[in-house]
Amino acid sequence: MYVFLPSTIPALVRLLEEGRLEDVPLTAFTADPGPGEDAEEVEYEAMYAAAGESLALLAADPGAPRRRVVLVADMPDRVVEHEGRAGEGVARVKVTGAVPYKKLASAHVDDADAARDIAVAVQDPASDAAEGHELMWFAVQELRYLVREDGA
Repeated sequence: MYVFLPSTIPALVRLLEEGRLEDVPLTAFTADPGPGEDAEEVEYEAMYAAAGESLALLAADPGAPRRRVVLVADMPDRVVEHEGRAGEGVARVKVTGAVPYKKLASAHVDDADAARDIAVAVQDPASDAAEGHELMWFAVQELRYLVREDGA
């Protein structure tokens, strides 16, 4: 099952150094389309639900670069527990097992130019400051270069 994991640049650095995310359980989101719902659209909504949760992680880590990070992982169903709905066609889930690097499918990260607006959204989650910024897609093999770019 594909899960969208909210994250931060420092957490991504730890994942790359350690080869896995160990802090379980982890909050995540997944697409759970109903009849007639477009699966791609629901995945997009699940990704942005995780991006919203990334703002809370950034608020808890004042030193982290102000960029939302969403990691996409293909996890076995047995380690994913549904917790409830997080919007139309989106389920909030809990990942109860470690997430190995090899299970990552991609990452979605704000452009560095979004930092000022993301900082505003971290301070005021009700603001729409982050809404104008699309997350950029990164292949797993690009992640090491991404964190180097950010000075991590």
